[in-house]
Amino acid sequence: MASYTEEIRRQLAESARVKQAFSTRWSLAWLNSRSVPRPPFAAAAKLVFFGNGGSAADAQHLAAELVVRLRTERPGLPALALTTNTSVLTAAGNDYGFERIFSRQMESLVGPHDVVVALSTSGTSPNIVRGMETARGRGSFLVALTGETGGALASKVDILLDVPSRDPQRIQESHITSAT
Repeated sequence: MASYTEEIRRQLAESARVKQAFSTRWSLAWLNSRSVPRPPFAAAAKLVFFGNGGSAADAQHLAAELVVRLRTERPGLPALALTTNTSVLTAAGNDYGFERIFSRQMESLVGPHDVVVALSTSGTSPNIVRGMETARGRGSFLVALTGETGGALASKVDILLDVPSRDPQRIQESHITSAT
């Protein structure tokens, strides 16, 4: 039983360490974003979230919290997750291929006053990268929540929030904590 208890303690300590390190990166990313010509969230028409797997679930969670409420009563914010409409996802996957399931939606749904938030532990998923490229072409403000290096997304976004870890569990824990 001691080994199980020790493993839980080790996991919690690692989670706390990663979040502590990420808090510094998160703060610096927002401070550096002041050089961005327009304030990202204050002027947003809507926030659009997307990701694969666990990041898709987190994207849905974040959009729901903004539309409904999180901690206090407030007006709802316009937010959506591109991972919720199975008809669109499967039609786009069938007609255009999995790599275009998000870019096709970006063509229809985003514009220059929107903030697009990609969640990707690796930052390298082709469908995520392509979706962000399409959103960039439509003039949207781009934010990526990634793991340690930022992957291919690092050079494609206005704000990179890269968690200093390679462990998908730690990365996703930090994404959901920082975004709420």
